[in-house]
Amino acid sequence: MADKHNAETIITETQKRISSAFEVFDHESNKTVDVREIGTIIRSLGCFPSEADLHDIIAELEEEEPTGFVRYEKFLPTMTKILLERKFRPITEDLLLQAFEVLDQQKKGHLEPEELTRYLTQEGEPFTQEEMDEMLSAAVDPDKNVILYKDFVSMMTFDDTR
Repeated sequence: MADKHNAETIITETQKRISSAFEVFDHESNKTVDVREIGTIIRSLGCFPSEADLHDIIAELEEEEPTGFVRYEKFLPTMTKILLERKFRPITEDLLLQAFEVLDQQKKGHLEPEELTRYLTQEGEPFTQEEMDEMLSAAVDPDKNVILYKDFVSMMTFDDTR
């Protein structure tokens, strides 16, 4: 019986988090949000899907005839399932640091902004110029004009204590 109560509590708390996040973007207070805000809402809940996964989620949430809005009653069960299944969890700090160390072939402890831009715009799921500009504004050490990736990794990892 305690397990069932515990599961219900977890579901209730999860749905409260989802409701709170959704309400921030429900500007008209009509239980809908702009479809363009879905990624931001999902990320605010500690999930980090790829762009392809995000498009799949949005396709699942949209109406038969897309309106540009997502209704809360469609968002809640989908997001509850995603959170309870712990999908799209953030990458760990250690793994992210290892990735930067692979890119830093000379083991300098830093990367040049041009190096990182080349890697992130030409490989895998490429960053847009706007995303690169935003990242570099946070990542580049203003005094040394390099990315001290150990500092940057600790700044950008998600504290998943929930």
